[in-house]
Amino acid sequence: MREAFVEEMESINSSLVEMTNLVASAMARATTALLDADLQLAESVISADETVDLLRNEIEERALEVMARQAPVATDLRTMVATLRIVADLERMGDLALHVAKVARRRYPGRAVPPELRSTILEMGQVAQRIVAKAGSVIAGRDLALAKELESDDDVMDGLHRKVFHVLLETDWQHGMEAAIDITLCGRYYERYADHAVSVAQRVVFLVTGEDRAQHQSG
Repeated sequence: MREAFVEEMESINSSLVEMTNLVASAMARATTALLDADLQLAESVISADETVDLLRNEIEERALEVMARQAPVATDLRTMVATLRIVADLERMGDLALHVAKVARRRYPGRAVPPELRSTILEMGQVAQRIVAKAGSVIAGRDLALAKELESDDDVMDGLHRKVFHVLLETDWQHGMEAAIDITLCGRYYERYADHAVSVAQRVVFLVTGEDRAQHQSG
């Protein structure tokens, strides 16, 4: 029975990595759609979000089924708890990419990002890609050292988020209230996307060590 539990959890872990790849692709495409006013790309992100939601439901159902059939012991329960929390974080990351794509669609055929913020938003997208790639590797390999690196990447994202607000608050902003709102929202979406990726890594730390740093920080 123990061997069956391990095999099923390895399969679920592979699905978590797949889900990480999906939300990484979603944010990459959403960023391009936002910067290039690419309506087709934005629509592809919006329509693909359903796949992320379906995968979340599938993973949750499989995990609960394993709990019901395998009668897991304490360490196994920790694995289940971490899995359910990770899948929730990943689904939220997909939602945040969806929100970025919806801003791009709403502003089409115009560009949502004014010239003076293009490089900052581009960098936020690049940091998001770096941090979600590391999160996927942390899930796949339970790499605690790499999990620690994500906190530094998150600090970079926080700095970029502050930079966005600095530009918005300058007295020579000439793009109107609607553009300011869109940029404020997008900055928040990227910042929260990175936060959830860090949370994913912290869930893996909990899985391996029993130390629930995400819970401590949220409190």
